Amino acid sequence: MNELLVFMCDGAPVRGEIVSIGTAWQAVLERRNDPPAVRRILGDFVGAATLLSASLKFDGTLIIQAQSKGPVQLLVVECKSDLTMRATVKLSVDACEISENASLGELLDASNSGRLVITLDPADREPGQPPYQGIVAFQEQRGDVIQPVTSAAEAIALYMQNSEQLDTRIWLSSNDSNVGGLLLQRLPNSGGHAHLDPQVAAEGWSRIQTLGETITDEELLTLSPETILRRLFLEESAKNGVRSFPARPIRFACRCSRTKVADVLRMLGEEEVKSILDEQGAVETICDFCAKTYRFDAIDCLQVFKTDLLSDATRPPSGGH
Repeated sequence: MNELLVFMCDGAPVRGEIVSIGTAWQAVLERRNDPPAVRRILGDFVGAATLLSASLKFDGTLIIQAQSKGPVQLLVVECKSDLTMRATVKLSVDACEISENASLGELLDASNSGRLVITLDPADREPGQPPYQGIVAFQEQRGDVIQPVTSAAEAIALYMQNSEQLDTRIWLSSNDSNVGGLLLQRLPNSGGHAHLDPQVAAEGWSRIQTLGETITDEELLTLSPETILRRLFLEESAKNGVRSFPARPIRFACRCSRTKVADVLRMLGEEEVKSILDEQGAVETICDFCAKTYRFDAIDCLQVFKTDLLSDATRPPSGGH
């Protein structure tokens, strides 16, 4: 299963999404060798990015970045509006040093340094126009008490509340085979085409959340979105109406290319690239997302800096990518 299902509640001001990711998630893992605790957190953020991308109102990319001074230095998940996604993690320690049961706080919030960054990057963004970006810490202040965030779901809900001012509940689960997630979001006081009284709307939001809280990790990881929707909201659908839309497919896709590597070489500068060639005989780089290797020999590098024709500068070498 690699599907995302969107639904609306007619008797409550709620929009929801259910995601199930199988082979697309396995495609991420087969290119990586992360410890179990890191895989779980990465999987949860893959589910979160896919759920959030479904509500994009533009053609572009949603990027989740978690940065810290802890064992996980950087975690990145990118999901485009067409639900193609990729993900990577950069560790600051050897994988063997990370406990199998390490928590999100231990991995991403060492010394209270963790930050969650969500970027919305439209494909048609004008040159020089920055993308929209929101940042929250991995701590939540409740009165005078600061409490650490314990899960990716809590972190995303905190971001949505602080940056988007949207009441959002999210449930996430992942293992080595599947990623599953459920998102509920409160809308203005209207359900379907009928205006809802504020009290009815508040009661409806509370009711739908209560139903959402009954979801289990096993259901998220083993059932299809359609089955989850039917089981979770059977009574709500019969009494008040729940409408779903056609399920959308999800797939793994990397956007790396020789053209982009050539652009990076230009940014490094001809002198720096020449020093690498003198030392190593070629410039070789591996994509962090898909593990594809790109090799530029001396002739390739010469073309990068001497021709204005990008296609010439990034010709595939005879013996590799």
